[in-house]
Amino acid sequence: MSDVFHDREQGFEAKYKLDEETRFKALSRRNRKLGLWAAERLGHAGADADAYAREVVGASFSEPGDEDVIGKVMADLSAAGRPASRDEITHRLELFFAASMRELGHDYPLPLGDDHHL
Repeated sequence: MSDVFHDREQGFEAKYKLDEETRFKALSRRNRKLGLWAAERLGHAGADADAYAREVVGASFSEPGDEDVIGKVMADLSAAGRPASRDEITHRLELFFAASMRELGHDYPLPLGDDHHL
């Protein structure tokens, strides 16, 4: 393989790795934000709110997709007598994802670090 194609392949691999890392970080932040939003509706504050947000983030590893997170938050809110619709939670997820992506852009302004080589 020529150096040009090898370099191009490495560039695509680095871009894919960066995109996946960014997506994972944004989803984790998004889920934390959703957890804090739900914690507030549940009447939690401070350390209790943070603990609940960690539970929501942890729930996201149960199964692929968002159903585990949505299901947990819906069940917890409903059990507390403060139900939220699937549409409302999905809308919050969208808002929190966009905010998380913006934050990541500010937190990590240089797109490639030492572990990404072009």
